[in-house]
Amino acid sequence: MPIDRGVCTDVLIRAFRTLDIDLQVLVHEDMDASFNSYPNQWGLSRPDPNIDHRRVPNLATFFRRRGKTVAITLRGADYLPGDIVTWKLSNGRPHIGIVSRIRAESSDRFQIVHNIGVGARLEDALFDFEITGHYRCF
Repeated sequence: MPIDRGVCTDVLIRAFRTLDIDLQVLVHEDMDASFNSYPNQWGLSRPDPNIDHRRVPNLATFFRRRGKTVAITLRGADYLPGDIVTWKLSNGRPHIGIVSRIRAESSDRFQIVHNIGVGARLEDALFDFEITGHYRCF
């Protein structure tokens, strides 16, 4: 799929694949082993390896289960390059992105790589929405 297509979770999937980490496989394996630990918002009775990794609540659960949770703060400096952040958008929908290595202009925070419907973008968006999760994998 071209980089200008997809959803916010695809940004993560692509980034992790560049590191030879396949979240599609890892999330499916974890959901297969512990399906009841994951949100049941979609009425499924078993994991679906074609879509589960593309759902923000599932990715957040995966990172929490792997012990990757970091405190949510309002200090930009607490969010480091490579960190994963989840938000609740103003319409209530979940969203996910990655903290980049590029600093936001005139601030102590880094820009976010995310896709909010117009392809992958690099933006100073860390505090644009309510943060619901902060994870550090590396």
